[in-house]
Amino acid sequence: MEKTARVRVLQVEVNDFLGVCVKLLGPLDSIKAAINAGQKVAQQMGGRPVVDIISRVDAEAWRAINSSSECNPLIQQDVVFTPQSATAQAVSSAEETVVTDTSIFALGLIETQGFTAVFEAIDTACKAANVEVVGKEKLGGGYVTVFIKGDVAAVKAAIDAGKSKVEGLGNLIAAHVIARPSDAVLGLLPKL
Repeated sequence: MEKTARVRVLQVEVNDFLGVCVKLLGPLDSIKAAINAGQKVAQQMGGRPVVDIISRVDAEAWRAINSSSECNPLIQQDVVFTPQSATAQAVSSAEETVVTDTSIFALGLIETQGFTAVFEAIDTACKAANVEVVGKEKLGGGYVTVFIKGDVAAVKAAIDAGKSKVEGLGNLIAAHVIARPSDAVLGLLPKL
């Protein structure tokens, strides 16, 4: 979405049904373009996104929309993520952001239902190409995502090799490559 239009990822919030709410800030026309692009990608990956655009958010409503940090004790992880690049000043002024030019690598994701499947997939991915594991996220319900980075060709080869190892060990939920991820995406990565 950040590559499509000048928007800023404010927060990403996980809900109890394994859904994710991505909150964006920016000019209305940019938000519309970004949401359209994000919706298409989500649908291509088998998602069923629900979209809503609120122009000129009321100050009282903002108190509920802008979530504070929250940890889910059941899965022992945060469920509200704020990109590290989002500052209080940027949030309050909703100033525009530019996609980074410094991300010359790609980010790969393998998500499975089941630890055994994701561990086999990521081991195979790392053996197939020169990539680095940068994070792991448990989403509840047995869903686990592992993130890798490297040059675009290496990440594509690693993800292709890894996803082929999931069958019989668990369910492949998603396998995806993001070339040149934005700073906001990088700021949302879980720590290993």
